[in-house]
Amino acid sequence: MISKAYWGYDNVFMEACREELTITQTDFDYSKIHLAEREGTLLGMAQLELNGDAASLEKLFVHPEAMGLGVGRALFQWAADEARAQGASFMTIEADPDAVPFYMRMGAKDDGQVPSGSIPRRVLPKLRFDLGAV
Repeated sequence: MISKAYWGYDNVFMEACREELTITQTDFDYSKIHLAEREGTLLGMAQLELNGDAASLEKLFVHPEAMGLGVGRALFQWAADEARAQGASFMTIEADPDAVPFYMRMGAKDDGQVPSGSIPRRVLPKLRFDLGAV
């Protein structure tokens, strides 16, 4: 939640997103989750779901104090490598608008919009990353 709040969202918005942003036991059962840490301190996390030749980067969060240190790049690389190893040919990302520039730098391309899972009438950018591009 700290990573999302970094972008200036208010408490009402953050509370509306709490359920969607929370990692549950089901997430561990049906997706792959990777943590980035240094000396026991959590710096970030990524969650990847696989479905045949398609992968979905469900979450990628970096603690604000670790932004700009390569943590997000390393987590994205893990997700792409894992998706590729599992036979996926592309990875979709439903991105926070503030994260789009990061994903574009990683090589993702615009692929339309999707409705927010938490906020009625809000749409999110949908991105696609070709797993042959890395």
